[in-house]
Amino acid sequence: MNIHHLSHTLETQGYYILDNVYSTTEIQQIATCVEKATQHEEDFLKTKDVFAIRQLLKNIPKLEGVLFNENLKSLLSGIYKSPYFLTKAIYFNKPAKSNWFVPYHQDLSISVTQKKELKAYINWTYKKGQYGVQPPLDILKSITTIRIHLDDTNLHNGALKVIPTSHTKGIIRTDQKNWDTDTEKICDVKKGGVMFMKPLTLHASSRTTNGKQRRVIHLEFSHQKLETPLEWLEYHRLNSI
Repeated sequence: MNIHHLSHTLETQGYYILDNVYSTTEIQQIATCVEKATQHEEDFLKTKDVFAIRQLLKNIPKLEGVLFNENLKSLLSGIYKSPYFLTKAIYFNKPAKSNWFVPYHQDLSISVTQKKELKAYINWTYKKGQYGVQPPLDILKSITTIRIHLDDTNLHNGALKVIPTSHTKGIIRTDQKNWDTDTEKICDVKKGGVMFMKPLTLHASSRTTNGKQRRVIHLEFSHQKLETPLEWLEYHRLNSI
C-alpha cells in the first residue's frame, strides 16, 4: 500500500477505500467482543432499524488490541505527521430488515467533557449524557474518520454515498441544493476493509434492500487539542505511537 497515495487522495477527494486491513480472524474477534458486551442504557441504542454502541472503548475495552492492529497504526502514522489520538468510537449495526436511511450531511459535531461557552464553539447539544458541539473549522479539518467494515457492504445494504471533493468547500448548508449529485460515488467496502473519510465530505446512506446486515466500527482521530478548558470526551492515545 502506497501511504502517500492514500493520504493525497484522502486530502483531495475526501475519502479512500482500502481492502484487507483486518483478517477474517480479527473481524470475528471484533464481532464476538461486541456480541458479548453488557448493555449500558445510556450508551447502547437498539431499535428495529439500528443498533449502536457509543463510547465503544469505555464499554468494550477488550476491543482496543484488535481494533488498533499494526496495519491501522501504520496507516494512521502515514496520515498524521504529529502525534494523533482517538476522539470517538461507535459501533453501528444496520439490521437486515432496516428501513433506516440518512440524507446527505457533514459530520460537524464533536463530543466533549463539559459545556463551556466559547466564541468559536457553537450549536451545543446534550444527548444521552454527553455534550456535543461544532468546533472551529481547523478542528474539523484535522479529523480523519475510519470505518471498519465487519460485513461486505454495497448500495443494497447501506453503503455510504459520498460527493468527492465536497470537503474542500467548508461547511455546506444541506438545506440548499448547492452540490452536484452527478458526481456521487457509492462506497462498496469488503468485509475486513476500511473506508477513510474527512468529516466535511458530504455523505449519505440508503435503506437496506437485500436482507443483509451492515456492521461498522466508526472511529475518529485528530492531532489537535481543543481550546481550554474543553477536552475531547473520548480522548485516547493508542499504544506504541
